[in-house]
Amino acid sequence: MDDQTRIELEAAAFRRLVDHLRQRTDAQNIDLMNLAGFCRNCLSKWYRGAAEDKGLEMSYDAAREIVYGMPYEVWKEKYQTEANAEQLEKYAVSHARTEAEG
Repeated sequence: MDDQTRIELEAAAFRRLVDHLRQRTDAQNIDLMNLAGFCRNCLSKWYRGAAEDKGLEMSYDAAREIVYGMPYEVWKEKYQTEANAEQLEKYAVSHARTEAEG
């Protein structure tokens, strides 16, 4: 496979992931963090970092709007729920483990 085809496939897979996450507003970021170790905000930071690696200025808010499909504050108001004790406990355990691993 040539590099251009690989890049196009990776971009298509990323777009599909973002679209899937936009559709699955029931999947809360804390649940994604607990299960997979990343969330929409992580994707936003990675997107912003990739833009900056190419010499493009991009704010974190602009990157989040690309991933969320709307301003983050709007998404939060419409879809984000309060994390419960069990979610917070799982996050604390997994976050501590991730930090210990380096």
